[in-house]
Amino acid sequence: MRRPARFAARLVALVLLGSGLAAAPAYAVDPTLPPVGTDFDYQLGGNRPVPDRVGIEVRDRGAAPADGLYNVCYVNGFQTQEDEKDFWREQHWDLVLKDDGRAVVDEGWGEWVLDLRTPAKRRALARIVGRWVAGCADDGFAGVELDNLDSYSRSHGLISRTQTKKYAALLVRRAHRAGLAVAQKNMAQWDGTTVGFDFAIAEECAHWRECGSYVEHYGRHVLAVEYTRKDFRRACRTVADEIAVVRRDVPLSPHGVRRWC
Repeated sequence: MRRPARFAARLVALVLLGSGLAAAPAYAVDPTLPPVGTDFDYQLGGNRPVPDRVGIEVRDRGAAPADGLYNVCYVNGFQTQEDEKDFWREQHWDLVLKDDGRAVVDEGWGEWVLDLRTPAKRRALARIVGRWVAGCADDGFAGVELDNLDSYSRSHGLISRTQTKKYAALLVRRAHRAGLAVAQKNMAQWDGTTVGFDFAIAEECAHWRECGSYVEHYGRHVLAVEYTRKDFRRACRTVADEIAVVRRDVPLSPHGVRRWC
């Protein structure tokens, strides 16, 4: 059985400690991974009650965590939220990616792509997003989802995968310092455990035939959400014995579609 990279990192730390070369711990509190063998719900568009079969809840960072469940906090780590454009325009315009003087937009969601191209900008962004992540921990969340890891693919070729991975590593370290487990979202073919990601939220992995990549990297610690009946059925048929799968409507509305395998 493949050992997670997290185990390997701790083993290396023990070896370094014995040689007197160990650095400070990467995080103050050991993060708790989401439980396995339970269902999860994806509630970014609004909160709603869940049946007893659900043990994991994913909610926006502006929402309160659900009582008695393992709660994951959604943070848009690589792009701006559409309703927060004033914040970025007025306070951090230099950290929004520009192409020929105009903000680069994720057309699908109307979100601006953040500028990860220099170490200074990555550090500045990590401080901003890191405060949000720390707020999730303060509010009682146990994990955090850092969305849009693949924003480089919408950057007009201005941001590289290497720059993206370096920034991701900064965010993961900040989340770990707050005691949160961190979910990789997107870039299924990349093993995010190499920078410390602890579990995965796999959006439409059955549709894109990439659930297996997430399972290879994270084992049973994968939460899969599908949006069509066909893809949901495929996920239930192929991976539901290993990972949690939910079908939701695209707006993730409080009264929208919600099914479990």
